[in-house]
Amino acid sequence: MRIRATVAAVSGALALSAFAVPAAHAAAAPNVTFSNVKVNKAKAMVVGTKKTVVTVTYTLTHPANVSIAPDKLGTGPILYRGSSLTERTAAFGSDEPGTCKAASTTVANCTATMYFRPTVADEIANADAGTWNVGGVAVTAGGAIKWQGGLGTTKLQRASKLTVNAAPEPVKKGKTITVTGALTRADWQTGKYTGYTGQSVKLQFKKKGASAYTTVKTIKTTTGGALKTTVTASVDGTFRYSFAGTTTTPAVSATGDYVDVR
Repeated sequence: MRIRATVAAVSGALALSAFAVPAAHAAAAPNVTFSNVKVNKAKAMVVGTKKTVVTVTYTLTHPANVSIAPDKLGTGPILYRGSSLTERTAAFGSDEPGTCKAASTTVANCTATMYFRPTVADEIANADAGTWNVGGVAVTAGGAIKWQGGLGTTKLQRASKLTVNAAPEPVKKGKTITVTGALTRADWQTGKYTGYTGQSVKLQFKKKGASAYTTVKTIKTTTGGALKTTVTASVDGTFRYSFAGTTTTPAVSATGDYVDVR
């Protein structure tokens, strides 16, 4: 769930607590500490054009006399941008509080779920792709709130696709092979995949019988993410394009296209 920067701190906490009350009635912040926060098993969160579910695990440490029962304390992860969690410029939180299981009288292992929904208006924008800081928030039944930032970073990326087509097939040895393709990525605001222009992409070749690809040349995508180059036919083998990825877009390789050289 997206938490807008213009929403007050208490309202932001309501994103993961259905029982919080106005801050005017809140007591002291809950004495809990978040640690070992892992977003998506420490992998980048890759979101396409459909709802994506991300699991976040974390450890919650608390005094023995502090109850972590769901009706007493709600906790969950916060992804944020800005100088600090309380001075955030943008944030994402879980829709519901995390589920915690006691590992001891003072330690609990917790799991929360975050949803990224490109189909929901204003919930996620293309500008959200990139690096996010990781934090946690705890809310008591009385409305007291504990914010904790600086728990690491994670990446939110726009899913990518890459195609290739080598022609003609078959081809005579010494003749020209034209290799085309396109690099596209999810546009969260239109719900479609659109071209990723100006990106370096490797044309790779795997000789028949070989186990690995080797790079033939590197070219850049043009309008609509288009790729086009030529090579001279020499031996049977498979061509593919391979993109190394950026902060906002994951690496991807096209499914290879086999060419029979005669």
